[in-house]
Amino acid sequence: MESHFCNGKMKKGKTTYTLNRSGYHLLIDDVPAWICSQCNEVYFEESAVDSIQNIIKSLDTQVNRVRETNSKDARILS
Repeated sequence: MESHFCNGKMKKGKTTYTLNRSGYHLLIDDVPAWICSQCNEVYFEESAVDSIQNIIKSLDTQVNRVRETNSKDARILS
């Protein structure tokens, strides 16, 4: 497998998936991926992409619930 950007050789490895979304930031360490040995371009396996997309959908729902919480429902987290 070769990188689409530089035609460098892709090697299996692990990397961090990073998402900066309106309302939250997500980091997932040690995600299996193909990584270019020249330009460090990253390609994720389909199964990893499916799992990450499911996590993002769930987080979107949870973040929206938090935002819709009324101040009367507020409590101190410990």
